[in-house]
Amino acid sequence: MIVVDVNVVAYYFIEGDKTSLARRLMQRDADWRLPALWRHEYLNVLASYARRGGAALAEARLLWRRALGLLGRREEPTDSEQALALAINNHAVSAYDAQYVALARRLGCPLVTDDQRLLRTFPETARNLRAILSE
Repeated sequence: MIVVDVNVVAYYFIEGDKTSLARRLMQRDADWRLPALWRHEYLNVLASYARRGGAALAEARLLWRRALGLLGRREEPTDSEQALALAINNHAVSAYDAQYVALARRLGCPLVTDDQRLLRTFPETARNLRAILSE
């Protein structure tokens, strides 16, 4: 079991440089967990992607449906108070990002992310996508 943040979700569904890494991660450990927040963040990623010309509305909708179909049942409750404490005590981290860290800590598993701030601030919890594949 691993917690993945929304950038890993985006890498998995939106073809790009890191898609093959995200798909290898899914093959290695298909038990991905996420806070419910991922839905809002992923919608924003898709909207930005489409506005930049990466996808038409129909394709963005398809990417949304695929992600929801695969990951919608893998949502886990997050300890919001722990996330708040993490965000307050680690000034560089947003309360949004802290929810991923709090969830990984609650589940006792790594958080897979390419967010440099999370990797620096929580080295005991966060793992880089490339690094976790080489462990």
